Amino acid sequence: MSLRSSLLLAFLLILSSTLSAKKILVPMDEEQANHLKAYGIAYWTLEKEAEVQWLLNYRGGSFLIEHYPQIEQELVIRGISYENIPDAKAAGILLEISNPEVNMDAVKLEKAPKIAVYSPKSAQPWDDAVTLVLTYAEIPYDVIYDDEIIDGKLHLYDWLHLHHEDFTGQYGRFYGSYRNHKWYQDQVAEFEETAARLGFTKVSELKLAVALRIKEYTSGGGFLFSMCSGTDSYDIALAAENVDICERMFDGDPADPMAQKKLEFDRSFAFEDYNLIMNPMVYEFSEIDATEIHARISPKEDFFTLFDFSAKWDPVPTMLCQNHQQIVKGFMGQTTSYRTEYIKPEVLVLAENKGLGIAKYIHGEFGEGQWTFYGGHDPEDYQHFVGDPPTDLNLHPNSPGYRLILNNVLFPAAKKKKQKT
Repeated sequence: MSLRSSLLLAFLLILSSTLSAKKILVPMDEEQANHLKAYGIAYWTLEKEAEVQWLLNYRGGSFLIEHYPQIEQELVIRGISYENIPDAKAAGILLEISNPEVNMDAVKLEKAPKIAVYSPKSAQPWDDAVTLVLTYAEIPYDVIYDDEIIDGKLHLYDWLHLHHEDFTGQYGRFYGSYRNHKWYQDQVAEFEETAARLGFTKVSELKLAVALRIKEYTSGGGFLFSMCSGTDSYDIALAAENVDICERMFDGDPADPMAQKKLEFDRSFAFEDYNLIMNPMVYEFSEIDATEIHARISPKEDFFTLFDFSAKWDPVPTMLCQNHQQIVKGFMGQTTSYRTEYIKPEVLVLAENKGLGIAKYIHGEFGEGQWTFYGGHDPEDYQHFVGDPPTDLNLHPNSPGYRLILNNVLFPAAKKKKQKT
């Protein structure tokens, strides 16, 4: 064979290989049949050590994945929309995204984060929106609680979610409405037994110790996510580290009458300058929560708007806000949202209803770690009550409210870029 023929053959082989090479684009715009399970396939792909790129602001925050038949088969099984595209087209998309004139960026996801959910072992998966959507998206997680945290096992996890817990030791402030209900009495007995077994004289002391371990975990580089009452009760517990804010029915002795003046807001993550609500018959911890504001409007008027951040300059909030809808319907909870006047100035508001003066979704840094608080109980159950049936996510596969939770789940997998603002 002549040299010319050999070179031509080599060229044709390279061209053939190039044309057959392809990637998988998982769109996350309105063309996606199941947004929630799409996050699960991204996580599953990372577990298989295949490359995933998160295309921020490109078609709703799409995923670009190396093509393997096994991945394509899994996409079909899970009912996820996808497109096989040649490498040349993938390169064109990445070139478009890299243009400094467009608000897009590509972030490589490096490894599947190990996930823990802080939740009572007796809780059902549907008791909490995060466990509900993790289960639906087929993303594995471990349930841990007070024993594991006191035993120092938090370092085993990259990402921690706080079940809608009461870290102040006041049993969720359910006393006024549910103190005679068996489930409430069983919970009190369970928590008191756990506190005694772990060497604490009060449940409030145990919960504070847990809160401080979580604070250390975050400071050391952990990713903390919380919803509903797990947000403000956690922050209040940190501010009240050196003062008794629990009345007699919660811990056997009266609260410190000077509790309000003894709060140390610099010890907490998110909130400051609020007043505690000390009446144990009232279903609120403090002035932080804006549930009362939401109760005065129609559910049709209750929505929040995601901020539009710069993908290239502010990749962290951009990742947390990826969605196919910028305006998201609201939903209530014990803690529904946060009155903006009590949010610390360094905290980043990710979503708000400016007309109501409330923030729904906030984020911040602490030490080497980061935290996100998301108000409300269930993004697809506007006003969830104790004992209500679980939400069936098969009916809400494109839920923009649930997408925000899953943004946080994938966020620790991203190759870190320094936030500019």
